[in-house]
Amino acid sequence: MNRKYQRITVKGIVQGVGFRPFVYRIAKKNNLKGWVCNTSQGVIFEIVGEKKSLESFLKELKTSPPPAAKIDSIAVENIKPKNYINFVIKESIAIEKEFQPVSPDIATCNDCLKELFDPKDRRYRYPFINCTNCGPRFTIIEDIPYDRPKTTMRSFKMCPECQEEYDDPANRRFHAQPNACPQCGPEVELVQNLELRAKSLGKGEKNNVAAQFIEPIKGEKAIEKTIKLLKEGKIVALKGLGGFHLACDALNDRAVKELRKRKLRRDKPFALMMPDLETIKKYCFLSAEETKLLLSPQRPIVLLGEKAGSSISRFVAPYQKYQGVMLPYTPLHHLLFHPITNYQSPITNCLVMTSGNLSEEPIAMENEEALRRLKNIADYFLLHNRDIYSRYDDSVTRVFNHGAQILRRARSYAPYPIRLPFKVEEILATGPDLKNTFCLTKEKYAFISQHIGDMENLETLEHFENTLKLYKKLFRVNPKIIAYDLHPDYFSTKYALELSTLYSLLAT
Repeated sequence: MNRKYQRITVKGIVQGVGFRPFVYRIAKKNNLKGWVCNTSQGVIFEIVGEKKSLESFLKELKTSPPPAAKIDSIAVENIKPKNYINFVIKESIAIEKEFQPVSPDIATCNDCLKELFDPKDRRYRYPFINCTNCGPRFTIIEDIPYDRPKTTMRSFKMCPECQEEYDDPANRRFHAQPNACPQCGPEVELVQNLELRAKSLGKGEKNNVAAQFIEPIKGEKAIEKTIKLLKEGKIVALKGLGGFHLACDALNDRAVKELRKRKLRRDKPFALMMPDLETIKKYCFLSAEETKLLLSPQRPIVLLGEKAGSSISRFVAPYQKYQGVMLPYTPLHHLLFHPITNYQSPITNCLVMTSGNLSEEPIAMENEEALRRLKNIADYFLLHNRDIYSRYDDSVTRVFNHGAQILRRARSYAPYPIRLPFKVEEILATGPDLKNTFCLTKEKYAFISQHIGDMENLETLEHFENTLKLYKKLFRVNPKIIAYDLHPDYFSTKYALELSTLYSLLAT
């Protein structure tokens, strides 16, 4: 018998994307024995079988990986003969000082969308539906290897049905770390901003505030009420993947003008969310390349030319010929455009979906923070109890010369690294003062952070420091060199020089 015994290490975006189930299935298909597991340096497996079966296995591994996986390298080594009787998925192994790239968050996949709107499915209209092909990733990860106990989902114990899916290698939710359902997972809650409501009333009306107060609403009723509030022209703060959005009806001049006033955003454009391509075509011109970008798993904001006579409020993007438009990328977003209630007049098919912050501050990330920082902006808050670990804005793109150009690299792009053609020292580049991002290098990778913002206030500096701390931890980077801008008054420059003095690092 021509048997071979091999140990294979795969590096790249190979955790949180269904890679181990994929390896398990093709190993079984080729009648191979051994094991596979996640480690801090990638996915490792030992495999035993006939030479032809191993060749077939490796071919499929290279040519047909899961859609969200990105393989950077495959290392194969021969090992001593071992007597494996089956192929299994082993517990993850943490290896000190080793690292690997981490998957960005991924827009809701078509399979999950079908279940979301299937009345017979147990996750019907569940705003946190996900699987190994979609859902939160980087925004919930605290450390690697990527396993549920190292994410913000650890506080949600799976019900028997979810656990059964999680344990079944043939299931789409096998080892999907955010796996949950209405019985065991996160839930939404709608809260009224009573303080802002009181400020808006006249002296004679203020005694009636308590009587007009809406008690917190949870679940489906909260989503239905939010749809109604947006239809009525209210401003709602919505908790998403990497932070809060501020939403209102983009066709309502009064609502958009009021949001602009409260947010202290004089004329900078707001982003829009629309439910589908047909709706976008009503308001904007759309090329094949722009369509492809809108439908990509990243679901970025795409700059599109606005059609003459569009009914989008002139206050959304004053003095501009373009609108920044994105499609829904979470189950909650999809539900906002598909109410159960049949309203006499149609709900809005075009929502302002702008960052949940005061102008130039970082996006609000957690419930208490949003309730405090957005109390003078939002009429209502649609909260949820799945914690966010990393703060993220939406990415902004455009099509230029028939290709995609990223203008703001954030959700669903970062922290995916740039693969370098050579090894480099561990370096920190602190970035500019305006539209800041930083960069960390390790081996053949350059990890560029998500958009941080303008370094002009304490909140943004704290965001910078917290994000840098997370990147250093996840990717096991201990910079020996710090690169900075020559402008002496930049916060990023001052930070670099202070760090170099404190730790005796080379600054350049």
